Amino acid sequence: MHYETAPAKINLTLDTLFKRADGFHEVNMVMTTVDLNDHLSFEKRADGKIVINTNHQFVPTDRRNLVYQAAELMMETYEIKTGVNIIIDKRIPIAAGLAGGSADAAAAFRGMNALYALGADIEELAELSGKLGSDIPFCIYGGTAMAAGRGETIQPLSKPPHAWIVLARPEINVSTRTIYGALEPGKNLPASKNMSEAVNNGEYQSIVSLMKNDLQEVTCRKYPAVKKLLASMDSCGADAAMMSGSGPTIFGFVQKERQASHLYNAMKGCCNEVYKVRLLG
Repeated sequence: MHYETAPAKINLTLDTLFKRADGFHEVNMVMTTVDLNDHLSFEKRADGKIVINTNHQFVPTDRRNLVYQAAELMMETYEIKTGVNIIIDKRIPIAAGLAGGSADAAAAFRGMNALYALGADIEELAELSGKLGSDIPFCIYGGTAMAAGRGETIQPLSKPPHAWIVLARPEINVSTRTIYGALEPGKNLPASKNMSEAVNNGEYQSIVSLMKNDLQEVTCRKYPAVKKLLASMDSCGADAAMMSGSGPTIFGFVQKERQASHLYNAMKGCCNEVYKVRLLG
């Protein structure tokens, strides 16, 4: 039996530079992990099957799940003939812009590597994982990093200064494809290079002042609930507030736990799904 932790991520920046010939957007992003985790366990089985069980009714347990696809790709790549039982204890909200599915897939790559003692290094796993999704390579590395290309080119950064994060997810679902489809790439000045320097220098005030997400304007225009929640986060005392990924989850930064508790309680009055977590990085 082998166990893996899969932490959620937030974007500190998301710069969209241009639309590529392959249909994807060229991006620069600074991302970091937070202390909100799914937990996965892995156990060998003899019949060559991949069997997934989970505590969340809306998480598929067949090939629609990235965890299944990751296990399948590892079995094909490394010629594993036996199968695996995988249990996913889901804590990260789904379809929230927090890369929960990608974090679980990354845990599956690491978990299969450890369970079968394959000896693959982190660069090898990250490159392989890019075949399944743009956020998975970052989740393989974890910590804090700048991601480029489609998100698959990873440059690790220093651990950011200590901070608390309050996450709030409104009760709506956002289509990532729709948001990117309505985007004007290159419209805003990129912020990821300056953010990388602020993170590496441990400058908390610079980090919160440089936060930027090119998708936020589009999502707020299409989903007023996100715009309203951002305004509430600002008015309730966050040092800075922003949307993660394509949304709908928004997050607020504070430095002290007392402030985080106050912000958490205030946001509980605005929506049901609120989390108070530490910045891991």
